[in-house]
Amino acid sequence: MGGLFASTIALPLRAQSAWPTRPVRLVVPFPPGGLIDNMARLLSPRLAQALGQPVVVDNKPGAGGNIGAAEVARAAPDGHTLLMASPPLTISPALYRALPYQPAQIVPIAVLGRVPNVLLVNPAAGIDTVAALTARAKAQPGKLNYASNGNGTTLHLSAELFKSSTGTFLTHIPYRGAAAALTGLMAGEVDMMFDNLPSAIGQIQAGRLKPLAVTTTERSPALPNVPTMVQAGVPGFNVGSWFGLAAPAGTPAPVLALLAQQLERLSGDAEVQAAMQRQGVAPGYLDSRAAAAFMATDAARWKKVAEFANIRLD
Repeated sequence: MGGLFASTIALPLRAQSAWPTRPVRLVVPFPPGGLIDNMARLLSPRLAQALGQPVVVDNKPGAGGNIGAAEVARAAPDGHTLLMASPPLTISPALYRALPYQPAQIVPIAVLGRVPNVLLVNPAAGIDTVAALTARAKAQPGKLNYASNGNGTTLHLSAELFKSSTGTFLTHIPYRGAAAALTGLMAGEVDMMFDNLPSAIGQIQAGRLKPLAVTTTERSPALPNVPTMVQAGVPGFNVGSWFGLAAPAGTPAPVLALLAQQLERLSGDAEVQAAMQRQGVAPGYLDSRAAAAFMATDAARWKKVAEFANIRLD
C-alpha cells in the first residue's frame, strides 16, 4: 500500500489506543541475513508507517531461537516488544529438557507465510527420484548419510521424518549452518539433505544440486516441475518453515487486534506478496486462532518425530 493509505490508517490506530507510545522492538531470534530476518525487515517499515512509531528489528540469536523467544516471553506485555515467530516455537518444546521460557508465555498474533523445504541430492549421485533414493537407502542400511544445519532444526527433523516415513536408516551429519551443509553436499561429503528452498534455489538453478521433492502439500511456483513429497510417494509428508508475529502473553487484546488488522492488510499487499515470493515464501495469512491451531498441529508433528529419532537437547 502507498504511504498515503498507511498514514490515514495510523491516525485511527493512535486515536483508539495509547499504544504505541514509543518505538516497538521486533525481536528476531536468528542472526541477520536469514529468511526470518529478511521478512522482519520487509514488514518493519510498513508496520512503522501504519503505527506511527518506529519498529526496530533486534536480532537475538542463539540456542536454536530460544534466547530471543525467552527475551520476548519475559518482556512487559504492553505491545512494545514483539517476536518474529517461526518453527523453534513449535520444535523446541519437543527437544529441550529445560526451556528458558514456557510456551504459554508467548501468544501468536498471526502467521503470514510458509516456506517449503526441498529434498536435495548431488547430481553426480545418479538419483533422480525419491523412490530411487529410498530404494538405495534400503539396499544399503546406514551407509547413506544426510546433512543438516544443526541438531534440532527443521532440516534435521525433516530428514528424520523421511526416515520414519520410508523405513530407511540414514546417518546424520550436522554442519554449522545451512551454507556449510550445502557445500558438503555439493562436495560429495554427504548423500542428501533437506534445505529451506530460498537458500538452495540459486544452487538448484545453477545445476549444482538436484531437487527431488518439496515438503509442503503444494508444489512451489519456484520449482513447478518438482513434485511434493506426497506426489513422490511419501504419504502424509507435510512440513516446512513458516513465519509470523507473536507477543508476550497478557498483551492487551486491543493491541493484539490492531496488530492483527495491520498484518492482515500487509499480507494482502501486492508488493509484500511479491517480495515474499521472491524469497520462496508462499504468502498465507492465518489469524491468531488459526495460527494457534496451526502451531499446535506443527508441535504435535515434531514431537512424534523427536520421539521416533530419540532427539533430546540440553
